[in-house]
Amino acid sequence: MKTQIIIIFCFVDDYLKNINFNDDRQVQMSSAEIITITITAAMFFGGNHEICRKFFHDHGYVKNMLSKSQFNRRLHAIDMSIWEQINYFLGQIFKARNKTGEYAIDSFPVAVCENIRISRCNIYEEEKYRGYSASKNQYFFGIRVHMICTVTGEPVEIIFAPGSVSDAKIFKEFELDLPEKSKLYGDGMYNDYAWEDVAKEALGIDILPVRKSNMIRQHAPHLSFWINYQRKNIETTFSRITRLFPKRIHAVTAKGFELKVFMFILGYSIGLL
Repeated sequence: MKTQIIIIFCFVDDYLKNINFNDDRQVQMSSAEIITITITAAMFFGGNHEICRKFFHDHGYVKNMLSKSQFNRRLHAIDMSIWEQINYFLGQIFKARNKTGEYAIDSFPVAVCENIRISRCNIYEEEKYRGYSASKNQYFFGIRVHMICTVTGEPVEIIFAPGSVSDAKIFKEFELDLPEKSKLYGDGMYNDYAWEDVAKEALGIDILPVRKSNMIRQHAPHLSFWINYQRKNIETTFSRITRLFPKRIHAVTAKGFELKVFMFILGYSIGLL
């Protein structure tokens, strides 16, 4: 674990220096230390920041450790754009070492509470957060994480959306910042001839979803087999990410809940370096 903590800190500290991010001179702990503890908590402590904070203090990893309340204030003071930039940089690394140019897109649900507790949930209250998970054959209340990964399971683009919003709708919100001549595999939800043509002409990307039997544009049998084979790797990625989750993700605000989910994804990504 010590080696991985060092890797996390060096990666985060170097990145913050690279973007000219400077802490106030009066702070006791640097933002790099705050971020390192948060990501370490996601990777090894089920997202429990307090247990991880005490672990760092007891082992002397941070000289001037903040109290629980001070740590939480500093954590939530870090702008979400910083976390997104770290994720973007990780995505650039993964794209650079993806020699096959093959990617997959899909989504997975993250419930904020058990269905029986929906009426008492204060984090999300709108009906749009009630979604359906086809793989589990059940409804859930929370968000859906939409993700583009390399076929070896490295996340490169992420979007959070309410649970009821369809994959097809969110698909058009992706930047699709992929190298030219990339191939993007997906399930039948991503079939859209017009969007496929635009991506091919404007971005040089082949969008290759699984074709339904009644569709006009059909793939060759060998390509259909390959699409099905490769896109299933992203399901393994989702399983590995959710394995880091505790039984229940503790949070009191929507921002805090989504930040914790984002941390689990960042922790998984950094573990792939």
